[in-house]
Amino acid sequence: MSKRNKIIYWIATALLSVGMLNVGIVQLIKLDVEVETITILGYPPYLMIVLGVSKILGVIAILVPKFPLLKEWAYAGFFFTVAGALISHMILGQPIDSYYFPCSFSF
Repeated sequence: MSKRNKIIYWIATALLSVGMLNVGIVQLIKLDVEVETITILGYPPYLMIVLGVSKILGVIAILVPKFPLLKEWAYAGFFFTVAGALISHMILGQPIDSYYFPCSFSF
């Protein structure tokens, strides 16, 4: 792998890892907005613990340099998690601009 490709890989991996770690922590601490979102989607709030733990473990699996098969499974898990969330929002008919902020915020 060339130096350029390694840089691109690690930038993409870092961005994915930070995003998933952030969401995993938010789900574990059961932030009110996240609880409201998952409830609107029709899922039980206890599912947030399973999702949060799996995202944090997935980030660890991706960042560990060995175990390529485990890394592949972590990437697959992230894909199915994001695809499932996208489909859940689409089924409810939420507009595309609300995928990141599905609940009403008051600033």
